[in-house]
Amino acid sequence: MVQGKINEIHGWAAMEPGIKVEPWSYTPRPLGEHDVEIKIEYSGICGSDMHTIKQEWSGTSYPAIVGHEIVGKVITKGEKVVHLEEGDLVGVGAQVYGCLQGDCNACSRDLDPHCPDSVFTYNNKYPDGHQAHGGYAEAVRVNSNYAFKIPAGIDPVYAPPLMCAGVTVFAPMLRKGVKKGDRVGIVGIGGLGHLAIQYASALGAEVVAFSHSPNKREECMKLGATTFVDVSNKDEIDAVRHSLNYLFITSDSQANQYNDYITWMTFEGQIILLSLPKGQMSFSPFEFVISEVAITGSLIGGVNVLKKTLEFSAEHNIIPMIERFPMNKINDALERVNDGKARYRAVLENSPSSNL
Repeated sequence: MVQGKINEIHGWAAMEPGIKVEPWSYTPRPLGEHDVEIKIEYSGICGSDMHTIKQEWSGTSYPAIVGHEIVGKVITKGEKVVHLEEGDLVGVGAQVYGCLQGDCNACSRDLDPHCPDSVFTYNNKYPDGHQAHGGYAEAVRVNSNYAFKIPAGIDPVYAPPLMCAGVTVFAPMLRKGVKKGDRVGIVGIGGLGHLAIQYASALGAEVVAFSHSPNKREECMKLGATTFVDVSNKDEIDAVRHSLNYLFITSDSQANQYNDYITWMTFEGQIILLSLPKGQMSFSPFEFVISEVAITGSLIGGVNVLKKTLEFSAEHNIIPMIERFPMNKINDALERVNDGKARYRAVLENSPSSNL
């Protein structure tokens, strides 16, 4: 083991269910031979963070420092880390550990998050029993395989949302083979959706943006959409029925809406869930037989996919829309995200001269 440079990591932790966090510190796990210690410069706020600190997903272990859209500089590395150096600017997403062999059934298919040894960035435990804590802090220690160099073409302050929101929407596009000429629908123009439009457009697809907010029409077109559909407008919905090859769901739709979504698809079209619907989905097998439409889901991306996400983002100038907050104003940022007012991702910034 190598001694890290920070013996006590200061951060902001949720102490109980709610949307408030407070200063808290912890002793990090020993720096392993494959690990890096990162001084955090920026940390994005993700919807998963909110669900966790509010305990809307079962099993939050308090105190919990969340945050899995992390960007900062390597300040210490384990003795077997050869691909990173101190001073490298890196990003960390939703996973911080997996099998080191990389040849398990999941990792060998670029599905690292499903690795039996996977450890997510927060509210999870390492094999040695240490609690994993995330990016609302001054530093973090992770397995170096899950720390990714930020390409020079990406401004670091815009990089955090790419580490989770970006890879969440781009990974299934890669897996499904979205290409030039495909007609791709995006439901929900928010933290995920505004990035999904950019990625699908950069892949050459014809992008149809669906939203309840007609005032987003011009914005969607600037992001790369070729068609905007106000979902409250029956004529606009009818005009796109039976035309989509892919439909990416990035908002919390109602379960009963999926029966209508199927009618938007062409034969053998695919509906991909990136956000969980409210309520139980119910379908007749007849609907799938007659439409030949598939409904599937996607988690996040593995190591190789995340690298491709960053490279593609730099090459095609894909930039998230962000609001910036000092780390010590984190509760203001959390409240704004919780109220649905952020446009579209919130990024926390650590002061260079302060622990928090």
